[in-house]
Amino acid sequence: MYNVQQTVKNGCFTFLAAVLFVACQPGGKNVNNTATTPSGTSTGAAAAEGPRIAYVDLDSVEAHYEYFKEKKSELEKRQQAIDNELKANLRALQNEAADFQRRANNNQLTQAEGEAAQRTLMEKQQQLEGKRQTLSQQYMEQEAKFNEDLQKRLDDFLKTFNSDKKYSFIFSYRSGASNILYKDESLDITSPVIEGLNKANAEKK
Repeated sequence: MYNVQQTVKNGCFTFLAAVLFVACQPGGKNVNNTATTPSGTSTGAAAAEGPRIAYVDLDSVEAHYEYFKEKKSELEKRQQAIDNELKANLRALQNEAADFQRRANNNQLTQAEGEAAQRTLMEKQQQLEGKRQTLSQQYMEQEAKFNEDLQKRLDDFLKTFNSDKKYSFIFSYRSGASNILYKDESLDITSPVIEGLNKANAEKK
């Protein structure tokens, strides 16, 4: 009842659905000027004119990007600490309510004492609910701050990584949760991206 529901899910890792780097094509070129092979097929010159595409596997990034793993662990520990604190408060309140019920059943309380005890229990319950909401809000703010920081790290790194405009599009891919129906593994740049992210993270420490 009082568990914090905002958790760090495997899919919570915020990455742009498609990180787009537009490489402006040189003007004044006519595709009809492309040389062809004897068989009539275009040479590599035509391919060079098209967009250059790569993708990053988010599952691998989450598994191997040290900064993400560290922060995810911190958030999970924070969530567990909140849950434990609220559960302990709830148990204490339940014990107090059980003691009140026992005393009332044994006629150990006057009507005035019983009414006062009931008001106290209701106030404590409201206070506990307020505490739950406050801690939950604090947790969500902490999680949002982490996601914003993570997004900035990714954006900054990919701008540097693609500063030569080698790629026109860098897409994100996640197994079972992607709009990409087919991927050519030769376009996978996940390993150098993870390596670069970890190197940048180590340099910031």
